[in-house]
Amino acid sequence: MWFQWSEQRDYIDTTWNCGYLLASSFVFLNLLGQLTGCILVLSRNFVQYACFGLFGIIALQTIAYSILWDLKFLMRNLALGGGLLLLLAESRSEGKSMFAGVPTMRESSPKQYMQLGGRVLLVLMFMTLLHFDASFFSILQNIVGTALMILVAIGFKTKLAALTLVVWLFAINVYFNAFWTIPVYKPMHDFLKYDFFQTMSVIGGLLLVVALGPGGVSMDEKKKEW
Repeated sequence: MWFQWSEQRDYIDTTWNCGYLLASSFVFLNLLGQLTGCILVLSRNFVQYACFGLFGIIALQTIAYSILWDLKFLMRNLALGGGLLLLLAESRSEGKSMFAGVPTMRESSPKQYMQLGGRVLLVLMFMTLLHFDASFFSILQNIVGTALMILVAIGFKTKLAALTLVVWLFAINVYFNAFWTIPVYKPMHDFLKYDFFQTMSVIGGLLLVVALGPGGVSMDEKKKEW
């Protein structure tokens, strides 16, 4: 956004007919919100507030760039929201009081349901990668991918399924979104670059699932009770 300030501003101005000042303000707010939120998350300061701010940025982008009417981009934005939900759940576990070792329903339930929501939203990214054609590779990819998505969503063999999805999604991302092979002046360079880093963010969310597990609302957790 920094290097394409004028293009971003002109796009917003043309799309919404809001004028130079408001369009510039939007680009500035978008850039500042993303940078501030990411810096706070990486430095582990005010993580919960940073997550809420980034939620707001995602919602703002969804409306401003008309993503709401594009099912593929909408599902990918929701997947980003899933990653943020998992990050928010992880930050809640760090921010507990001295009684953190004593589990209570009031403390654990919100975190568990945030983890459930995060897992379900994350798999939306993979639904946009399904290819509906008759080739053997596509059919195999759809079957395996769908099975892994279901496992992550319901929380069964979650860490193994999420780790497999990380490897699979990373390979697909490098192969299909190789923006570095496209000249910078071509529009496809920007589209692929956007998809590449958005997908990497979802991979980060999956790695949170691998690191922290599925949470209390999952088949893996229920098996412990059986």
